[in-house]
Order: sequence, then C-alpha cells, then structure tokens
Amino acid sequence: MNESAECNAPLALMVRTSSDEPGALHALTKVILDHRANITHVDIAERRQDGSSVYFELEDVVSETAESLIEDLEALPIVRMVERAPSFQKVYGKRIIVVGGGAQVGQVVVGAVAEADRHNIRGERISVDTIPLVGEENLSNAVRAVARLPRAVALVLAGALMGGDVAQAVYEIREKGIIVLSLNMPGSVPKAADLVVTDPVQCGVMAVMAVSASARFDISRQRGKRY
Repeated sequence: MNESAECNAPLALMVRTSSDEPGALHALTKVILDHRANITHVDIAERRQDGSSVYFELEDVVSETAESLIEDLEALPIVRMVERAPSFQKVYGKRIIVVGGGAQVGQVVVGAVAEADRHNIRGERISVDTIPLVGEENLSNAVRAVARLPRAVALVLAGALMGGDVAQAVYEIREKGIIVLSLNMPGSVPKAADLVVTDPVQCGVMAVMAVSASARFDISRQRGKRY
C-alpha cells in the first residue's frame, strides 16, 4: 500500500481516560492537532465516575505518524489506554434510515435488509436503521436529524400520510446530499422526494441500490419518477 492510500484510510482510536472532567477532551484533541491529523468523527462512547471512553476517527495519518500519535496520547496523565479499532465506515458502512409507521417501516426493512445482504456478502457495507414515528413535528425533526447522523446517505419515508413541515425538511436534507425515497401516499412528501415507490419491499430494495457502489442504478436518472 502506498503512502497516499494509507492516508485515505481513517485511523480509528478508542481512548480510555482515568478522569471525566472539564478539559479532558481538549487535552486529547491538542495532541491530535500537534500531529496535524484531521478529526472526522468523535464520540464520547462511555462516561463513568472513574473515567470515560472517547472514540476518534482521524484522516491524514500515515503509519509512522500513527504510532507516534498513539504514544503521545498514552503519555498524557489522564489517559489510561489507547486502542486501535476498525472504523465505523469499515464495520457498518453507509447507513439507510427508515422512518414512518410501524407496519410500513417493517416492510421497507424487509426489502432493504435482503438487498443489503446481497451487497455486503460481496464486500460492501450497508446498514439499515429504523424508527417508527407518527406526528408532523416528530417526523420533521427526525428527517432533519438524518443530515446530522454519521454515514447516513439515504432516508426512506414509509407512512400512510406525510406532508407540511415534513416535506420542507425533505427539501432541506436533499440540499445536503441525502437521497430521499418515499412510499406512494397522500400528502406533499412524495412530491418532495427523489423517488417514489408504491410497494414498500421494493422501496427498500431500491434504497439500497441507490447507495450501493456496485449496483447499476443511477438515482440522478430516476429523480421525479414513481413506480
């Protein structure tokens, strides 16, 4: 592997600290900054009285720099242990989020999981997350939150009636690069979505095809269509 390829692969670290106090995260990120690594994801995975666990994903780190970075983190008085971990991108890959009514969500997931399995056994990583929700405010909040979820690339809206602020939220996250599929239902959401599919199982299948690197499915050629 050449140096460029090594830099493109994220370095994932789980840092376990001996204290959970103000300034602990700053101390960790200062070491990362000193090594000119870029933080692409950070999560406080665990908090306890005797310490915390902080997960980092870093880019622009070559192998030689990585070892030095880990040593400098371990040298901090607050650090108990630093462990390398496989990145979330490597383990779970791209995320498809399915939101809506329980029955419809369940059927979409049947199609999405079956299609994702076909791609994942060939080396891709596509995961499917769900939350059954009702109510315009709950749904619009959930839609907008998809743009803040790590690795989320597509949203499926699976319900019997959606519109109003939910449709506005769909337009907003599409502007941020999220692909949105909708079941064929009353309301303004189907008009706001990239693609509308009547059958929920098929909708799940097409959501996976839309984000897969290996599927011959171009969402740009399907936008505005209904099936």
